[in-house]
Amino acid sequence: MLTYSFENTDLPIYEYLYQCIRRDILAGRLKAGEKLPSRRSFAENHGISTITVQNAYEQLISEGYIFAVPKKGYYVADVSAYIPVSRLPEAPGSGFGGHPIKPDPDFKRTGSPVTAAGPAPAEASESAGKNAAFLHPDNSENHVIDLSANRTSPFSFPFSIWAKLLRSTISAKQPELMIPSPTSGIPELRSAIAGHLQSFRGVSISPEQIVIGAGTEYLYGLLVQLLGSDKTYCVENPGYKKLTQIYASYHVHCCFAGLDAYGISIRDLEMSEAQIAHISPTHHFPTGITMPVTRRYEVLGWAAADGDRYIIEDDYDSEFRQNGRPIPPLIAMDRMEKVIYINTFSKSLTPTIRISYMVLPPHLAERFRRELSFYACTVSNFEQYTLAAFIAGGYFEKHINRMRLFYRRRRDKILKCISSSRLAPLCSVTENDSGLHFLLKLKTSLSDREVSQRLLARGVRLQALSEYNLEKSQHPDSHIFLLNYSNIDPEEVRRAADILADIIKEA
Repeated sequence: MLTYSFENTDLPIYEYLYQCIRRDILAGRLKAGEKLPSRRSFAENHGISTITVQNAYEQLISEGYIFAVPKKGYYVADVSAYIPVSRLPEAPGSGFGGHPIKPDPDFKRTGSPVTAAGPAPAEASESAGKNAAFLHPDNSENHVIDLSANRTSPFSFPFSIWAKLLRSTISAKQPELMIPSPTSGIPELRSAIAGHLQSFRGVSISPEQIVIGAGTEYLYGLLVQLLGSDKTYCVENPGYKKLTQIYASYHVHCCFAGLDAYGISIRDLEMSEAQIAHISPTHHFPTGITMPVTRRYEVLGWAAADGDRYIIEDDYDSEFRQNGRPIPPLIAMDRMEKVIYINTFSKSLTPTIRISYMVLPPHLAERFRRELSFYACTVSNFEQYTLAAFIAGGYFEKHINRMRLFYRRRRDKILKCISSSRLAPLCSVTENDSGLHFLLKLKTSLSDREVSQRLLARGVRLQALSEYNLEKSQHPDSHIFLLNYSNIDPEEVRRAADILADIIKEA
């Protein structure tokens, strides 16, 4: 029986238990395939609640350290570094490596490795444009129920707190506001972000590794200059189309790697002969796949095999994990200085704030200061100082916690609306605890394009997963669609679901 002491820890008990088990797995004290105690026996042996043990187990499952076998129990996963792809077990629900997604016979929520689709990497909210407009039916005869727009709610931004901090900044930092910011951003903001990453994501970095920029699109451009436009950049397919357009604008050659149930295919990555891999391991867009620890080690092994290889980790919506702690990013596992971490405040606060950041490995941070420090920082001092105070004062963490609760309640309402609609027997929903999208699998003989066009003709906009295929030669109809719930009325979803049901039945 595993035995741990909970006397000398300031962490929540479930988090401490998760760390203890994770540490023993990584150290080899718990072997691959070894059965863990049941929740009840573990709880009784340690004098803690079964809910505490369950929360720790679920966090370990979500990161790929253990797995559950129905009616048998919990087992340690094989997390040995660089295991061959062929040894990975087949996972249910995969639809991105030639393995079809099997529809559920009736509507239900599933939580397979292909999970809730998240918003497009980093700045996707900005690309929605006029097509993202949400018009209430009472406002226009041509209203559109947009289930694909991923805007944040205009009522969620903490205006009063932001205004207070901005006034305080203007009052207390007038001399500093008039001094040009360093290329990487003001030290106060970089320190605040480093502290947030340490406490919220378990990433220990120096503020000197952080570079602030006005949007991730700008940061991508800096990375091309830093790493070289002569390199080949590999992106995930399906994926975010705008990313390839950005790289093309810098005359960078892009190639694609397919996905399986565990994320980017290592086989495809090796065959691509790329030097740079741009991935979203925590929550891939649009499939929602969360890369387990085994595949993360393989990706790190790929990067470590060549001195010119790097990984760009796009962690665009990591804050919105509905239950448990956010999954540690890939950079937290990096020991070879191969991971460049990128995140943005566009989804957690608002796209209009235009503040993003990247974390460079120490040797690249030094090269950045040596070769690119002639650039001016593209973010206003007013916003930098205000955001620094917002994070350092604990307001950002409170805001994230409030929004996680808000989105969890909205998600549950929307799921209830779909399950009570005429669409329920004609679809299945795949979702997990991350992101602000669902994957909606339809039982229809109509093509994806026909479904989208017929819906739009009746005032509903819904995008198919197949639209995100980045290779023109491949447009398979998956009958899977992305449903975003970040800023949509649940009753509008019910109305759209009934319309969709009518279209399927009419066919």
